[in-house]
Amino acid sequence: MKAETIQAADGTKLSTRIYEPDSPDRGSVVIGGAMGVRQDYYASFAQWLAGQGWRVTTFDYRGSGDSGPGGKGLRGFKADLFDWTRDYEAAIDHAHAALPERPLYLLGHSLGAQLPGLLNNQHKVSGMLSVAAGSGYWRENAPQLKRIVFYFWFVLVPLATSLFGYFPGRKLRKVGDLPAGVVMQWRKWCLNPKYSVGAEGEAVRQRYANARFPVHALSITDDELMTLVGTHSLINLYENAPRDVERIAPGDLGVRRLGHFGPFRSEHEAQLWPRMAQWFSGLSDPKAA
Repeated sequence: MKAETIQAADGTKLSTRIYEPDSPDRGSVVIGGAMGVRQDYYASFAQWLAGQGWRVTTFDYRGSGDSGPGGKGLRGFKADLFDWTRDYEAAIDHAHAALPERPLYLLGHSLGAQLPGLLNNQHKVSGMLSVAAGSGYWRENAPQLKRIVFYFWFVLVPLATSLFGYFPGRKLRKVGDLPAGVVMQWRKWCLNPKYSVGAEGEAVRQRYANARFPVHALSITDDELMTLVGTHSLINLYENAPRDVERIAPGDLGVRRLGHFGPFRSEHEAQLWPRMAQWFSGLSDPKAA
């Protein structure tokens, strides 16, 4: 693994990590992380995937992880989800430039499967594996999350963000520290039945509609955040893309628990990770899935 600093289109510096295979004969994978999750969470999976012949890129969105504001803190830090999409684009551009003749796939975990519908460089993407991702609309949340979500969106988020100038998720043990612009835009999306498309309007709907890369979505039966209904709602935003949803249960892997964050834990290396690698092959060759 080697750490590199790249720049988004507006000059913002971003931290990335590149996992180089011995022979990059398969192509590139860019991992788009979940909300509030640092790129090092995906390190074990990225290292394993590189061992299968993929060149893997992880990155931190601006204002988070190693792309954070340093000693300045997040109070007053300017960033929203459109900015985070520009960060995603920068990671894709960097990966594509390294292997321009090879396919480039996205692995989108939760938010990381939502933002690609907004990308300006969708033409560089050969396909996306969506893992534990859904629309985020609160009525489609899992039951255990739905019990607290009204308080979260209507009390905790606006109050804490107004008081601190950012969302202090680490102190509150909710999501993680987020720039004010990110969490308030995310709130707007989650309160709209059509999520980002409903909240942002026709221009955003058209961006999702422009996507033509195939999407394979993995929905997890014991996901504590995302439901199957929410997964379908998100994937159907990619209305002109070849797309399908696959349901997977912990029992399919011989384990008791998988959940929203489990797929990237090293305990699933033997059972789940080879299947995820196979799904990348299936995105370009449906017969291989």
